[in-house]
Amino acid sequence: MKKISRKWIAMIAVIILAIVGGLVVNNHHQAAANSKGKRTLIVYFSRTRGIYGGDLKIGNTKRIADDIQKKTGGTEFEIRPVKAYPNDYDQTARLADQQRRSGARPAIKGPMPDVSKYDTIFIGSPVWYNTYPMVVRTFMDQVNLNSSSKTVIPFTTNEGSGLGETPNVLKSQYPNAKTRRGFTVRGTEAAHARGQVNRWLDRLGY
Repeated sequence: MKKISRKWIAMIAVIILAIVGGLVVNNHHQAAANSKGKRTLIVYFSRTRGIYGGDLKIGNTKRIADDIQKKTGGTEFEIRPVKAYPNDYDQTARLADQQRRSGARPAIKGPMPDVSKYDTIFIGSPVWYNTYPMVVRTFMDQVNLNSSSKTVIPFTTNEGSGLGETPNVLKSQYPNAKTRRGFTVRGTEAAHARGQVNRWLDRLGY
């Protein structure tokens, strides 16, 4: 049998190193992606009844929360009020205005998430009277995100209000946290907004 030349040995070694290196890089990227997902919390309040334009199978804000989750790999937490809002749009609007004027804090079902596990927290909802629904403010009062190690990011669905006062609400509630540029879309466009969401998240570095 002829001896294998040094040239062939070198070539084989290069191929093996390339394969092993590729596996290491892929595993590193996967670990980084998984780690990023574990550090991201997506909090949202969304409704399917009593919606402007009619009832829905999936809430508009939930659709955006799901799009964020798919891109970031984060964990979702749905804000669910103990006492449901009315199924009628006009009744909901009146109650929302009353709660806003009185500074109400409607009770939320279930335990709050352990926010110490997360670095980035997205907080989303429809915009009611240019701000977060008061049930979202209940959540904000019950968790401690006021730390320089936390990044809070608003996202909303709206019918003309955009982000409203939600960025200012976050800055006021959590002055020590970092607040980044939020995302908003009309509720009627939420079902087809994944591309917009992805471009926004790309700009944020996700």
